[in-house]
Parts: sequence; structure tokens; C-alpha cells
Amino acid sequence: MGAVVPAPVVMPDILALIGNSVLSEHSKRIYEAAILEFVTWCRSTAVSGFSKASLQEYRSVLVGRRLAPSSINVRLCAIRKLAAEMADNGMVPRDVAASIGKVKGVERSGIRSGKWLSVTEAEALLNAPSCSSLRGKRDRALLGMLIGAGLRRAEAASLVFTDIQERDGRWVIADLVGKRGHIRTVPIASWTKALVDDWRQAVGLAEGHVFRPVDKSGCVTGEALTPQTIFHIVRGYGAQIGHDIAPHDLRRTFARLAYKGRAGLEQIQLALGHVSLTTTERYLGVRLDLQDGACDHLGIRTAVSSNG
Repeated sequence: MGAVVPAPVVMPDILALIGNSVLSEHSKRIYEAAILEFVTWCRSTAVSGFSKASLQEYRSVLVGRRLAPSSINVRLCAIRKLAAEMADNGMVPRDVAASIGKVKGVERSGIRSGKWLSVTEAEALLNAPSCSSLRGKRDRALLGMLIGAGLRRAEAASLVFTDIQERDGRWVIADLVGKRGHIRTVPIASWTKALVDDWRQAVGLAEGHVFRPVDKSGCVTGEALTPQTIFHIVRGYGAQIGHDIAPHDLRRTFARLAYKGRAGLEQIQLALGHVSLTTTERYLGVRLDLQDGACDHLGIRTAVSSNG
């Protein structure tokens, strides 16, 4: 038998291993929270050490708490990643880390339906922000991007004006770097572009991040919104129209309305940048059609206020 590896303790250098190994701030927060929870459990149960057996025991505890499979799996993923990073830094033997990495997640059965808005509800959400305030113009443009292009909140947070370009006679977000570094070009609806232009002209910006913090006096106070701020913005306006929604529900709304509008399924997949697109393109020969983008089939109409 190999040497017993002590259970990890909460130390800045331990959390830094995880924080430095992921690019997304959202993933960093989730992983760190999962590690802290695991360490707390280790202390409360006085486990013999950091091993495959202890992680399997922890998985059983999580299952016993009746957590959703996705919630369990993200916790296990964080711990497996921690073991790998600790091995790379000489903190645990590689064979121990390898055995911990073999602990499987919980299988998910069925398909979650998720949430999405109807055309009427989407239009109500887009019209919820004030047309007369600078913050309202920003929020209308932000909601327009989330619904009209299906962006993830982190993608909207990192969007810069130069990303919005004209290609093949239409406006697109060119070479958008999405999840896991996947690059895609996303056609945007004319009304989405109009909402962004209304915000851009009102704030007097032409470069840098599109969506900036705005204080109550109407002054821009920072370089970019954070994904967490975007989450709260969407939740706030969702509450105004009587819906408990998050940014990802607007991404789902984009896909749902486009599909109901008879957009090609492969065009929706390309616009969303799903991991399975490579396989889809290889087997079906799918190519992004900028003349007939998924966003052209949403059925949404919204007016842009004039400046002044």
C-alpha cells in the first residue's frame, strides 16, 4: 500500500491551484466553493486521507442529500481537478491523483426542459428598461444581445465594439471566443444592432467593451460589466415582467424562438457554439449561412428610441 495522503486543508495556495487552472471567473468561484465544502466535510468526518475511497464516500453523501446530478458532478469535477493540480505540483503522488480521477460522476436520466420566453414575453423584457436613461439604453442593448444572439453572459461581458462587424452584407459578432476556447461567428438581428447603436451613440463610445457599468447619475464608472452583474440585471428585469429567469434562459429563448421560426437546427447549433458542432459539420457538411442566420427567425420587433 502507498503512503496515506492527508486530506487537503483550506490554504491560499491550495485554492490558487484551482483558480489559476481555469479561465472563467464563474468556474473559479464554483470550484473554490466545492473544494471548501469538501474540506469541511473531511474535517467533520475525520476521513483517513485524500484518496479514491474518501471521494467515493463523499459522492455517496452527496447522493444521500438528493442533490441534482449536475450539482454532484461539478463538485466531483472540482475535487478531481484539485487532485490533478496537486500531483502536478508535487503535493500528492501521481498514482493517488490518478485513482481519485477515476471516481465517476452520477448519471443523469431524462432531459431538463429549462425555461424560455415567448415572443410576447421577450418583447416585454426588451421594453422593460427605460428608453430615456443611459443605464436603460445599455440594458436594452444587453438584453437584445442575450436574446437576439444567444450569447452566454461571460461572452456578453467580454464583447468589444470591434467584434461587431459587417460580413456578407449583414452584421455579425465575428470570431467570438466562447466556452473552452471554441471560436464562432454569430449573425445578429437588425433590431439587436439598432439597440447596441442606440447605447453606443448615447454613451459616446466606439471601442473597448460594449457593456460598461453605469452609476445612478448616468456616468460610466468602469471598463466592463462582470458576468455576475449581468446575471443580476437579467434577474431584475425578469422580476419586473413576472418571470424568474437567468441569462441562460435568454440563450435558451433564442434557440427556442429561432427553432419555432423554422430556422435550420444546424444554424442554431452553429450560432450557439455547442461542442457537438464539429461532429455535425463533419457528418452533414453544415456551414454557417450568414444570409439566413438563426436570429432572423425570432419574430421579435422592437423600436429604438431616438437620441436627444
